Amino acid sequence: QVQVVESGGGLVQPGGSLRLSCAASGNIFSIYSMDWYRQAPGKQRELVATITNDDSTNYADSVKGRFTISRDNAKNAVYLEMNSLEPEDTAVYYCNALIRISTTIFRNTWGQGTQVTVSS
Repeated sequence: QVQVVESGGGLVQPGGSLRLSCAASGNIFSIYSMDWYRQAPGKQRELVATITNDDSTNYADSVKGRFTISRDNAKNAVYLEMNSLEPEDTAVYYCNALIRISTTIFRNTWGQGTQVTVSS
């Protein structure tokens, strides 16, 4: 009933910036939270940033001061502004949304991911 789609990934040089977008669609009553995860080759998927429906945010220590998460409720979208990118940021970035679809039902929905490669 619901899906999320990421976009905005690509190849960027160290020190550069990218803006990732994630849009949710389908039978959405409300979105409780939207999160960004990433998974680098050979590593476990990790939580990068979260934002709740009251715009409270949290970041992984590795990205604090460099990444900014925001949301647009009218568009059912979440964004990740990534600045001062480092090769260590190279990963597939995934959007996860906790979406309320009825009075009692939530769906924890993952996107397919978007590749971010930081290399000179």
